[in-house]
Amino acid sequence: MKIDPKASGDLSAQIAKAIKDAIITGTLIVDTRLPSEAELSDHFQVSRPTVREALKRLAAQSLIRTQRGAAGGAFVNRLSFEDAYAQHITTSTLLLSMNEVSFETACEARFALERACAPLSAQRRTADHLATMRAEIFRQSQPGLSDEAFCASDVAFHRSLVDGAGNPVLSYQLAGAVEAMQPLMNMITFSARDRARIVDLHIQIADAIEQKQAPAADAGLSLLEQETRHLAEKIFAARA
Repeated sequence: MKIDPKASGDLSAQIAKAIKDAIITGTLIVDTRLPSEAELSDHFQVSRPTVREALKRLAAQSLIRTQRGAAGGAFVNRLSFEDAYAQHITTSTLLLSMNEVSFETACEARFALERACAPLSAQRRTADHLATMRAEIFRQSQPGLSDEAFCASDVAFHRSLVDGAGNPVLSYQLAGAVEAMQPLMNMITFSARDRARIVDLHIQIADAIEQKQAPAADAGLSLLEQETRHLAEKIFAARA
């Protein structure tokens, strides 16, 4: 593991990247104990506070974990998909907000990805996935449900559909689409949406998934996309 002390930029970031690269390439495998702060300081020819900052960066990415005691130290962590969800969602949300991604672009991406996932979900969903979808439909039908609660339920419904595909890679990739893009779309359209219409479409989708009818699930998602786009067009026209 090497860094360039003469290069511009944060030395701690260089060290963190060097260790991260070693983990990605398999030079440092899961549960391997990293050298001590003193040893890393000598290796990279930097101060111990600089090394400590680099380790904090790696810990924030869940790439390493620390243990106390005589057998303690910093160890390469086994990163799970669940652990990575939050960071992925945060990154996706920041990308959407900082780069001013249009509603139409976000809508197109989210529904294209979800429709691609629907056939797998129709074949692989479990009773728990179906139960979650039905529970969220029931929740969405309750009078007096706040806009924020309806949006949260909407996200939970679609997240269950995605997770029903039984593919952790898809679930991870779609976490950004469902949990970052959908709230953006929800907050734009929630004031104008016809909740009864949304619930009817969710029922149609859930029925199709339960009956393992992938084309019907795709059709339901297409209708939901049309409904979402139509609402957005009305809102943007009114604002203009």
